[in-house]
Amino acid sequence: VFQGRILARRLVGQETRYEVEVKTPYRHRSPLVRREYLWVPNACGCPPLREGGEYLLMARRHVNYERTLNRILLQEDGYARPWTPREDRLVREAARHC
Repeated sequence: VFQGRILARRLVGQETRYEVEVKTPYRHRSPLVRREYLWVPNACGCPPLREGGEYLLMARRHVNYERTLNRILLQEDGYARPWTPREDRLVREAARHC
């Protein structure tokens, strides 16, 4: 879970790749760097993330069986909401209990 700002969007085959500036990592099992690529497994623009927008994103690390692909994947059941101070407060409160 992290707060990020969308810097760019690019279609790559049947997937969408977003370049994201990681602003605040809230909870993560693997380390995040300042800029990451966030992959969405479709080209339809769902969820609609606009360039320049800030979002609270809940994604997962995806590593294929051959261990040649290691990326952050926002699945269909992932969480992507526009970032607001309220979202920030809710995530920080939840982190105390988890």
